[in-house]
Amino acid sequence: MVGALLLALTGCRDERISDDPTLRLVFSKDTVCFDTIFTSAEGQEPGATVQVMLYNPNKEAVLIDRVWQNSGQWFKVNVDGEAELSRLNQLQINGGDSIFIFVHVGIDEQHQANAVWVTDSLHFHLANGNTATLAMEAYGQDVTRIRTKNRRSDYATYEFTAEKPYLIYDTMVVQGALTIQPGARLYMHKGAGLYALGNVTAQGTLDNPILLCGDRLDNLFDSVPYRYAAGAWNGFYLQATQPQNYLLEYVDILSGNIGLYCMSECQGTLPKLTLNGCRIHNHALYGLVLLHVDAEVANTEISNCASYCVYCQGGKHDFIHSTIASYFGYTNIRIQSTGKEDVAAVCIYAADSTMTTATSFYNSIVTGYRSDEVTIKIDTAAQTYQGAFTGNYLKTDSTMQKLFPDNRYYEKTDTAMFVNNFYKYKEYIYYDFHLDSVSPARGIGDKENATPEDRDGVKRQDIIDAGCYQYRP
Repeated sequence: MVGALLLALTGCRDERISDDPTLRLVFSKDTVCFDTIFTSAEGQEPGATVQVMLYNPNKEAVLIDRVWQNSGQWFKVNVDGEAELSRLNQLQINGGDSIFIFVHVGIDEQHQANAVWVTDSLHFHLANGNTATLAMEAYGQDVTRIRTKNRRSDYATYEFTAEKPYLIYDTMVVQGALTIQPGARLYMHKGAGLYALGNVTAQGTLDNPILLCGDRLDNLFDSVPYRYAAGAWNGFYLQATQPQNYLLEYVDILSGNIGLYCMSECQGTLPKLTLNGCRIHNHALYGLVLLHVDAEVANTEISNCASYCVYCQGGKHDFIHSTIASYFGYTNIRIQSTGKEDVAAVCIYAADSTMTTATSFYNSIVTGYRSDEVTIKIDTAAQTYQGAFTGNYLKTDSTMQKLFPDNRYYEKTDTAMFVNNFYKYKEYIYYDFHLDSVSPARGIGDKENATPEDRDGVKRQDIIDAGCYQYRP
């Protein structure tokens, strides 16, 4: 009992404070750099918060006799549990010890289209004469908010422009024509979704793509952005009761529950979906779902979905120079709210006698970390599938190889298919489905079905690589 009391008294005893002018404090990071922050509007709760550590790496204790900010307008700080900096005039940090600093940024509406850069500095003056300074910086971006109290907003028609981003809080339903201009950015709140019941024209460009993603632009934790976590929003849905035309070019659809869900109840002529140069990546359920629609998918990456990357049922579907890669959760850090289902990257369901399904793949890649990444479900064991597969790299079983010999199939000796199919968060290396120099998908494409350029605008010439990315040294 006496020993425990002495230990407690010893632990509470302050160390001798040194006035040695060579002693300095160090931060866990010298600059707090926020990603773009949406500016505030009346009734909103804007901003983001990060944590920084202030360390005393010395053996002796040091005394902080003053803490202040240059401005304090945009950045609010909490130091060692104290938000009123004027009270921090005798703050001791023992040798080898540290304190927490929390930095919150909230920027008022700027009433302009372009982002505004704001800065501030937080200073710690030591009794020995030294000063430690933490720089803080962020971009504030005004947005157009779409929000209703009943969780659903309906529009006869709608046009998204590139003037400034959109922040969509609810289920947004467009009954008629939906237009999305090049460079438009749609940030979706948790649970929000976009539903189009009429024609859709979303024509981004290589230099000015269209973006649909979650609205969390800060980090889940250090070095891991929220955009790396799937399920940040609901999804983009195209629903038709009559033949419609859907044109999506250079549209990035990222980190939702579902990427693009296209379905119809049409009889006879089906709606037509055209995807070119798009990227559908990192979804908690499906990437691309085609139900009773015709589709042409070219130069498009569909990757990392917890369930099927592509599901086809009913209609005629052509995939040309597309990369379908199933590596959801293939990382050494747990950031996803769901695990990978044990299903193939591509499922073609042709077992419904009420509708015809014919899906063809040309010069494409279908792979992942399962042994079989292509599933074709048909009526009976005797029935053969009438689709076409030519010039592809496919990771699948021997049944496909017998039906469609004009492809390159996975072999155990295949290594380094892509630049990176594994997320290494400590090294800041994210997935990259461009082709590696020794990729078995190089040079296997069929010239007759080749597109003139790849998704990056690289010309396809004599050597035709499979997938949406032509190899570049």
